Amino acid sequence: METTKVKRDSFTTGLGVIAATLGSAVGLGNIWKFPALTGLNGGAAFIIIYLLSTLMAGLPIMISELLLGRRSKSDALTTFRVLYPKRESWALIGAAGVVSAFLILAFYTEVAGWVVAYVFKALSGNILSSDPKVTGAAFERLITDPYQSILWQCVVLVYVGIIIILGVSKGIESTTKKLMPVLFLILVLIGIRNLTLPGAAAGLNFLFHPDFSKVTGAVVLTAMGLAFFKLSVGMGTMITYGSYFRDDQNIPMTAVRVMLADLTVSILAGIAIFPAVFTYGFKPEAGPSLLFITIPAVFSQMPFGRVFVVAFFVLGAIAATGAMLSIMEVPVAYLHQRFGVSRVKATVLTVVLLALIGSTAALSNSVLANFKVFGMTMFDLYDFLTSNLLMPLGGLFICIFVGWVWGKEKVAAVLSNDGALHNSAVISIFLFIVRYVAPVTILVILLRGLKII
Repeated sequence: METTKVKRDSFTTGLGVIAATLGSAVGLGNIWKFPALTGLNGGAAFIIIYLLSTLMAGLPIMISELLLGRRSKSDALTTFRVLYPKRESWALIGAAGVVSAFLILAFYTEVAGWVVAYVFKALSGNILSSDPKVTGAAFERLITDPYQSILWQCVVLVYVGIIIILGVSKGIESTTKKLMPVLFLILVLIGIRNLTLPGAAAGLNFLFHPDFSKVTGAVVLTAMGLAFFKLSVGMGTMITYGSYFRDDQNIPMTAVRVMLADLTVSILAGIAIFPAVFTYGFKPEAGPSLLFITIPAVFSQMPFGRVFVVAFFVLGAIAATGAMLSIMEVPVAYLHQRFGVSRVKATVLTVVLLALIGSTAALSNSVLANFKVFGMTMFDLYDFLTSNLLMPLGGLFICIFVGWVWGKEKVAAVLSNDGALHNSAVISIFLFIVRYVAPVTILVILLRGLKII
């Protein structure tokens, strides 16, 4: 079936490109997962390993996806048909990205729904308690209530869908240009406040003290996996966003800026969280428990605790929004371009399908708690299929396609903006990494995710 020609929107400014791409990379993992993993795995030593892993896996795949998208000006699946029409099988990479994006949204919108619910619960004071047993019980009530689970997931799907309907420039670009500065501002304000607490030194030591004795093979593998997944690659988002890039956008520079800004957000989140965690004697655990149980208990003990709890969950909602916009754009762009349906219809169809499929994830802690496939709830199944299988496979085959199939000359033409940029050294380094280093790194990540190593 041939792709239907449609008029495509695009990002209009360089700032808009950075904001939207950063919004895609920044997610809820920046707020709790990265800081906690950093502290528990050697502090600054873990950050060094993470940065090296990012250069070996996350960054080259991000650049690869952006250059493919910009050259094709197409959705994630059609990109490979446009760039390499003589072999249709390469389009399976894009198909895997579309499926992966859809399944990620099926469970991610539920977690985002919890965050949005907590904004309102914080405003009402319902989750303010210094006792983690009380905050834990409040979280348990939320996730085990099927009506609340479905309601908040639908709220998230609707408001993200509305932004997507507005288009790339007036919707995604405009929204992320407003939200990203607010995200940084909230992080900085909470961080400044928490640095005045008695436990600030212990919190900063937890984050930044380089403890190389904690660096084991498992820690290195953890850092490698985090580096790959943190930049929102392997699921078609960067191919889709790259297709909206202007022709004069410096792709390598943009990717590096996004990587550094993403790391900055994660570090600021650690500064905003762990001084308070250590001040009030809580354990810096990684996972949703830190986000929904520990943080309300910690911040409620601070002066103006309700304000800080509300600010924290608004921060979480902003981080989740940027990520969801990029992920939802993948199936919407595919339906819009491949079948020629209007953007409104493509978005409504995507939202409706997500509400149906996503409900199985939303109910995984209540009425579907005992329904399991391969020993996993639907929530965990969607997470496993995407994080451990589809995304690493997508990243691996993108490396092979860009590094070995598409051709050095074509890659160089895109990365140099058809000769306008004099960056031959950057291109040579990129090609070496994407051909030899990144595939091995991603293969290790894939094998670890499948518990083979």
